Amino acid sequence: MAMTDVLSAEDIKKAVGAFSAAESFNYKKFFEMVGLKKKSPEDVKKVFHILDKDRSGFIEEEELKFVLKGFAPDGRDLSDKETKALLAAGDKDGDGKIGAD
Repeated sequence: MAMTDVLSAEDIKKAVGAFSAAESFNYKKFFEMVGLKKKSPEDVKKVFHILDKDRSGFIEEEELKFVLKGFAPDGRDLSDKETKALLAAGDKDGDGKIGAD
């Protein structure tokens, strides 16, 4: 499954482009721009599974660094600071990874 099976290619392009500058990533704005906030829980889980490259059932810090590339191949890598902020926002139980729920 490709990201464009769930989200609009145009929305993805705009969102990835909006955060192309180093240290500019804002996960709340990004997820809103790609249209995830308007998607069903099932669609959000589909996106999660696309980003879970190692199929572990979790998105670990190393996978988060490449989250923009998960949406578009030309996306940049997140900085360590951006990656840690995204992990902190999604890691509800403090185990260092983000689960699908």
